[in-house]
Amino acid sequence: MRSVSPPQLRLLGQFRLELGTETVELCRNGQRLLAFMGLRGRVCRTVLAGTLWPDVTEEHARGSLRTTLWKLPRGEPPLIACCGDSLVVSPALHVDVHFLTRTALEVVEDRGSPCHTRPALEILTGEDLLLGWDEDWVLVERERLRQLRLHALDALAEALIRQGRPALAMEAAWAGVRAEPLRESAHRAVVSAHLAEGNISEAVRHYDAFSQLLNDELGVPPSPQFARMLPERLPARTARRGRDCQRRDLLRGWFR
Repeated sequence: MRSVSPPQLRLLGQFRLELGTETVELCRNGQRLLAFMGLRGRVCRTVLAGTLWPDVTEEHARGSLRTTLWKLPRGEPPLIACCGDSLVVSPALHVDVHFLTRTALEVVEDRGSPCHTRPALEILTGEDLLLGWDEDWVLVERERLRQLRLHALDALAEALIRQGRPALAMEAAWAGVRAEPLRESAHRAVVSAHLAEGNISEAVRHYDAFSQLLNDELGVPPSPQFARMLPERLPARTARRGRDCQRRDLLRGWFR
């Protein structure tokens, strides 16, 4: 007897609901309802209706909620079940955001084994939540996940350096830089990876480029913690300044 794949709700990137081998098309309200429930798991009807339909009366919002629930795909168990005055997502529904969150927390808590670091890197460098959606509750969740990713990428880079894998550490560090070019911890991870390979000149050049970018954008220097990572440096040479400017412009291009 052939097993049936559990339903999959994909919220990273574009919304997608998969039932078995088929992708199910939902109306916009159905997508919003399932996305909100997929993120929260259990929600009071009043809170759900007020969040998804904030500009109408409570009675109208509850009516829209009932209609949207009725239009969801039928199945056993249902994707969303009633539990008193709350709605609950089926435990069978796999939501990609939760897998990302668990992976990121395992990395931050340093519970990932060395053999799991590369899959973690692929997961942490994926797409953002519900691209193109601009509702307030989406923006809040998107920022929460972004911050969690950034912390996990920093932690992953440090773990890979400790494991003697500086090339993969550099990938994690640069992923953090691309996500937030002014985030110092990501740049410290880049420098740490260079130093782990003995590439002091690369480490110094990256520090100089970031220092200039930070001064141009915010008018502040890097932290003393960052400066202490490097050996005492000679005055910058003219030839190196040109490379520093190129690297700084690259970082600024991501920031813009």
